[in-house]
Amino acid sequence: MATISDVAASAGVSAATVSRALNGKSTVAPELVARVRKAADELGYHPNSLARSLRRQETAVLALIIADVENPFFTAIARGVEDVAQTAGYSVVLCNSDENSDKERRYLDVAIQEQVAGVLLSPSGATTDLELLRRRGTPVVAVDRPLDDVDQVLVDTRQAAEEATCHLIAGGYRRIGCITGPAGIWTADARLSGYLRAVRASEIVDDNDLVRRTEYRAEGGRAAAMELMRLPEPPDALLVANSAQAIGVLEALAGHGARPGADVGVVAFDDVPWATLIDPPLTVVAQPAYELGAVAARMLLDRIASGGRTPHPPEVRTLEARLIERGSSRRP
Repeated sequence: MATISDVAASAGVSAATVSRALNGKSTVAPELVARVRKAADELGYHPNSLARSLRRQETAVLALIIADVENPFFTAIARGVEDVAQTAGYSVVLCNSDENSDKERRYLDVAIQEQVAGVLLSPSGATTDLELLRRRGTPVVAVDRPLDDVDQVLVDTRQAAEEATCHLIAGGYRRIGCITGPAGIWTADARLSGYLRAVRASEIVDDNDLVRRTEYRAEGGRAAAMELMRLPEPPDALLVANSAQAIGVLEALAGHGARPGADVGVVAFDDVPWATLIDPPLTVVAQPAYELGAVAARMLLDRIASGGRTPHPPEVRTLEARLIERGSSRRP
């Protein structure tokens, strides 16, 4: 059975460099990491994860707690996390909170009991209790949504919503509605805030009756859009806060005989594969979901390497979304 010394000799580096490279330490140059991994693969070397876990008093596992595993946005985040974690020799346990704080709390308790090396969390609210994790020294990184006193990786979703609304205004739409998520969910609140900022800075109709809050699911989007389309003066455009809601919105518009773009402009968050397959194609706010996961995982691994210490103030990295204009937000 190959040893770490065998890998070091084959790669022409020290055993310490092999250890750092295989544990994802950022101090090792990428070309050395590639050389070490090639040597390890050729020799069939696998780190002794049990011994490593005993030394650390933890398992070589990361817990990823996301809001909705069925949402392609969170699926892409999970892929970014897993790709980085696997490269560093960690496994990932995926937990689905369903935006439920009690379920989220249970998963955090499991993470503590199983002594995971770190936690990546898309919190269901701003009051998530991390005290037990802090006492144990388990590092936490918040992804997609902020959380006090931990590192976080976010998207500037408020600015993206404002730009999307301005795009609809520039397209000649004047009664622009907003379908967003439940109150208290940061992304839902931020997208509504960006929408309102754009509407109130313009000369178009600013009507609170054109805003609907609902669950981040197709059923919620469908019900909200049906309500809005039944108004005496229905909206002529909609900003939709996620792709699941967008499915329901498009179904509701079809039921009213309203064509996206021509009759009702539509912009939705997240560039899902089906967005270009419908007619007209869907204008979207594309978020860097995979990058969110990958960056968050790297931050977490850095904290693990530093013994779980989080800087004060914690590090916040904000990524940019981009508007992709397609036919659903264009008048003929």
